[in-house]
Amino acid sequence: MEVFYYLVFGALSAVVAALELGKSGKDRVATSPAFNSLKNNYILVYSLMMSGDWLQGPYVYYLYSQYGFDKGDIGRLFIAGFGSSMLFGTIVGSLADKQGRKRACVTYCISYILSCFTKHSPEYKILMVGRVLGGIATSLLFSAFESWLVAEHNKKGFDPQWLSITFSKAIFLGNGLVAIVAGLFANFLADNMGFGPVAPFDAAACFLAIGMAIILSSWGENYGDSSDSRDLMTQFKIAAKAIASDEKIALLGAIQSLFEGSMYTFVFLWTPALSPNDEEIPHGFIFATFMLSSMLGSSIASRLLARKLKVEGYMQIVFSVSAFTLLLPVVTNFLVPPSSEKGGSISLGGCLQLLGFCTFESCVGIFWPSIMKMRSQYIPEEARSTIMNFFRIPLNLFVCVVLYNVNAFPITVMFGMCSIFLFMAAILQRRLMVVSDLHKPTKVVEMTAEDEPLNP
Repeated sequence: MEVFYYLVFGALSAVVAALELGKSGKDRVATSPAFNSLKNNYILVYSLMMSGDWLQGPYVYYLYSQYGFDKGDIGRLFIAGFGSSMLFGTIVGSLADKQGRKRACVTYCISYILSCFTKHSPEYKILMVGRVLGGIATSLLFSAFESWLVAEHNKKGFDPQWLSITFSKAIFLGNGLVAIVAGLFANFLADNMGFGPVAPFDAAACFLAIGMAIILSSWGENYGDSSDSRDLMTQFKIAAKAIASDEKIALLGAIQSLFEGSMYTFVFLWTPALSPNDEEIPHGFIFATFMLSSMLGSSIASRLLARKLKVEGYMQIVFSVSAFTLLLPVVTNFLVPPSSEKGGSISLGGCLQLLGFCTFESCVGIFWPSIMKMRSQYIPEEARSTIMNFFRIPLNLFVCVVLYNVNAFPITVMFGMCSIFLFMAAILQRRLMVVSDLHKPTKVVEMTAEDEPLNP
């Protein structure tokens, strides 16, 4: 059965390579040297930031367990991270709009480096502080960097359509290739070199420090609203009013929360789904396969965006497909008889689910650059980071509730719930397309005297 993993990985690699090497003129957009300089600088920084994040992922749970903490203790540490992101995210997002996005990006680096340092301590309270710092850093990672890029792009007067090029490349590398390499590098440091589970966190701190140095030396500052007359509460009110008064922004926030909530829940569920009877599965190799699937999705997204296809249209299909893929564990539970044998290799049902999960990760790869494109269109510049972190409040609340009750419901119920959320996202995406079409300015055609119809 081990051959199955290699076949899936090989097939995905071939498709990704074919898509990247076979791009035609329709898939490429002519840009300027100045834009390419900004794009390459941002992608380098974003890849370093994401490497600092991906290096930590494979060993967080394992490190806590090595310190002697049980599942409940570790669950509370994870809840602290998501809760911190929920509570402090809007505050740091608002400060980013007011005090500067570059400063916020540097704050992300410092917060995450300090969080990495706390992993050297086996003290539960210090580890909890590290999770809180990590939660704050996560809020900045998914708001301040994007906000800085959009503002800088617009300030330099580049074509708005070119933003999708930067987004697609950043996701392809930062959420795909970098994730695979970071996972392998973390495994090399911790296991092959024998440095232990803390080593990947030290490596992450080094990459974050390098990225911070590039930000400090090459990035300019930009703001949402730097006016001294607006305090933090005023920024919150502006963001809340924008969401409440503009249906497009509210729909976008709901869509993002539904999809990302399902995505983060999937992160906790895929392991028990593929090995319900403690089957031996190569977790690292499967993770790399998922990231390769995400690269496939981002490559598809870059083609769709380059051909100027309507994002609001094709994302309805993406959400519907992703809803079906997370329904597979429920379907296979009824159609494929589960194995009663403990251990062994992955079952037939597990193979079918793995293919579905790879499809879901491809949808994730399409989602990221597409949602970034829609956010750049609909979210007002003066409160961009604040609004983006407002979107993360229901997301983090949902993940905290799931983590707290992860043992209270069967895994099929959890997957079914995620599938329903994704179908809801598809419906809301349809509504967003309708609303955006209604608000498009109509083209006025001026008529000359010769064009006027004759009276009968």
